[in-house]
Amino acid sequence: MSLHRRTFVAAGALLPFASPLWAQAGWPSKPVRIVVPFAAGGTTDILARAIAPELQKAFGQPFVVDNRPGAGGNTGAAEVAKAAADGHTLLMGTVGTHAINPSLYPKMPYDHVKDFAPITLVAGVPNVVVMNPASALKYEINTLPDLMRAARRHPGRLNVASSGNGTSIHLAAELYKSMTGTFMLHLPYRGSGPALIDLMAGNVDLMFDNLPSALPHIKSGRLKALAVTSGKRSAALPDMPTVAEAGGAKLQHFEASSWFGLLAPAGTPADIVTRLQQETAKAMAQPAVNERLLSQGAVPGGQPPAEFASFIAAETKKWAQVVKASGAKID
Repeated sequence: MSLHRRTFVAAGALLPFASPLWAQAGWPSKPVRIVVPFAAGGTTDILARAIAPELQKAFGQPFVVDNRPGAGGNTGAAEVAKAAADGHTLLMGTVGTHAINPSLYPKMPYDHVKDFAPITLVAGVPNVVVMNPASALKYEINTLPDLMRAARRHPGRLNVASSGNGTSIHLAAELYKSMTGTFMLHLPYRGSGPALIDLMAGNVDLMFDNLPSALPHIKSGRLKALAVTSGKRSAALPDMPTVAEAGGAKLQHFEASSWFGLLAPAGTPADIVTRLQQETAKAMAQPAVNERLLSQGAVPGGQPPAEFASFIAAETKKWAQVVKASGAKID
């Protein structure tokens, strides 16, 4: 995933015109809800709760995180798509809700382009392959090649958790299975948090989790990390190889990272969108916030709305190819 700053003028047409005087005088007139389409405890939730206090300081109204999990993020995203376009309901969207799901689900409850006004990319993160230590010991897995050998030796015995069907956590595992010719049982949860709880309890064997939510448990020894899924090593785990580095010839082109960004319902006044982007970018640039995110493996964003819109378009195309290559389908 590339987070390079570029300027895209054409995508600005996605942001509807509205009177700056109206928005500045009347918004926000009540608490602003940030819908997180996954359960508490995962990376989407962590990032929303990192920026909410900063936006509350900037705008003088509470920014409340509201977890609405279900259907790989589609439930919460659809709720925001149908909300009033007055700037009081926002979505912490993900690569799943706004790049993967449109190719994965035969019928979507929203149009990921027409129903939303992109605000800004909040952060990009790699995923990390993590195992329950007892499972790793049972199947003699210490490295990524060990995982491949164990999966081939015991087809269907190993199970892999995800934060839900269609999430990057799910698709990273499906891509790995497709590229290695292995089979592991997929167990979808209603968010990364519940999946991690079961993983650490030994109820599931492994997960391709977002790094920020897995990192504390890797450091505490409750999870065993094998590799990160990004194209480059993560500064948060500099000694951890990438899947492409560790996986040999079959996985030399493997890359499956995640991203998270703020969006509003389509029709939200353009000046509200702009102000939200500007204040989110300021929050990301604050040393305390920036350093905290970097230490957790996240790369802070803050790009303008037009650039975020073009990024979503490019990611939709990229993940459509991943979905096709993996053979993943959701009925």
